[in-house]
Amino acid sequence: MPVRRSNPFRKALAAMAALAATLLTTGVGLRLAAQAPGSAPDAPRPHRVSLTPAPGQVRYWMLATAAQGSDPPADAAAADSSQNTPILSMAPHSEDGRYWVSGQANSIFQMHGHFHSPYEGTNSLRDIFEYKASEVATLYLGYQLRPSTRWNTDLIVDFENAGGRGISQALGLAGNTNLDVVRNPNLSSTPYLARGEIHQTIGLTGEMVSQDRGQFALATQVPVRRFEIRAGKMSLPDTFDINSVGTDSHLQFTNWTIDNNGAWDYAADTRGYTVGGILEYDDRVWSARYGIAAMPIVANGIALDWAFSRANGQNWEFELRKGLFAHFLNKEREGAVRILSFVNHAHMGDYRESVEEFLSGVTPTPEITATERFGTVKYGFGLNTEQEVTGSLRLFGRFGWDEDQHESFAYTEVGQTVLFGGDYNGHSWLRPDDKFGIAFVSNAIKRDHQNYLHYGGLGFLLGDGGLTYAREDILEWYYNAHLWRGMFGMLGGTYIAHPGYNAARGPVCVPAARLHIDF
Repeated sequence: MPVRRSNPFRKALAAMAALAATLLTTGVGLRLAAQAPGSAPDAPRPHRVSLTPAPGQVRYWMLATAAQGSDPPADAAAADSSQNTPILSMAPHSEDGRYWVSGQANSIFQMHGHFHSPYEGTNSLRDIFEYKASEVATLYLGYQLRPSTRWNTDLIVDFENAGGRGISQALGLAGNTNLDVVRNPNLSSTPYLARGEIHQTIGLTGEMVSQDRGQFALATQVPVRRFEIRAGKMSLPDTFDINSVGTDSHLQFTNWTIDNNGAWDYAADTRGYTVGGILEYDDRVWSARYGIAAMPIVANGIALDWAFSRANGQNWEFELRKGLFAHFLNKEREGAVRILSFVNHAHMGDYRESVEEFLSGVTPTPEITATERFGTVKYGFGLNTEQEVTGSLRLFGRFGWDEDQHESFAYTEVGQTVLFGGDYNGHSWLRPDDKFGIAFVSNAIKRDHQNYLHYGGLGFLLGDGGLTYAREDILEWYYNAHLWRGMFGMLGGTYIAHPGYNAARGPVCVPAARLHIDF
């Protein structure tokens, strides 16, 4: 019997209303927690994004006010500036307290309709009308154990809960449309420890520079030359591959391969967290980082392998805080170039061997788990750049590559990625805290991975039961509006050609709406 067209849309609208109510309820609870007696007020915190970038790094949002005509006297200008500075959290937060308490709540609603799909497999994006929503709430706690400008020590503990689902249970796309989605739908939505780390600063000079105070670094002044050490439970994208235009799924883009380098198979459990250590050196215009972290026991697994001698992910990054086009632009325009490389050691399989075993009759279909062994190595690199062009316009881009003969293990199934895009704030239409963004990313996999999917193999995300290969091309846009204090609303959408690298399927259009609250 045919289904009436109005029915799914009424359900979608009802789901959006229920989500908004749930999010606001969650937000009130976080606000009460953040205003507990003796605690410092909090600050905005997007999911998996550091609000305390290295010196000179561009912040992911721009605080601007509309032009007010002729300049007033200096003292009047200072007073007016303090009064007109927008508050981007539900309550202002302390710049000198030893405690840090803040929170955030984020909900993303997405939907799609029917699309060209002559066949489907176990891990396909479904050719149905579907709508799904995700909810993430995080409580950030910090304490300056040793509040010294040169030898500052921070203790950081964050709790989080993630609920809801992604479209098609987050399957069928390498560039999934919702970074907040937990990739294992069977995980509980009960709160869990997201981060628990020690952050130690070791100053090498008495010369100080200002630093944005946030939940990952509580000091407001740091030595211009210093080492920073982090150890404990963490998310590697909090420190590596940061980009002020495209990193934050709560105020910017939502796609996995736009907010992160899709070819960077970074060490993480299925929620995006791991245990390890990071050593960073910061100087005036450059930084260098090294990190080592635990890999999951199985691909996309929640349990980590604690034997670092046999399984680990190692990461290196060099950052130069000068844009690629700085020579042709105003010298005051901020920019950065970051070069990333990684090497993973884990119990991974081999796509080429899996196909060979299938063709020789050893397995009925290619089975990546049949070729897994300890000592397997996967490596790759990435380029990340951003450039401020005007006071409102910023551009960014990424390129990533990995060898892709060995199993995609922790993040997503991408062997090569090319990305470019930008954002534009609303200063010119008197809404300086609004932002419009647009980005295009093209993802690819190499021949061994293509053959594995072509013959019916399954990854932890992809597997249509057959593959006619084409690059997965994705265009995403959004308009993020500052509604009031720490409340933001977004409308956007994604166009996907060849979902799951399959030329026989698609294209797909995915409208999206988001509500975000910072406490």
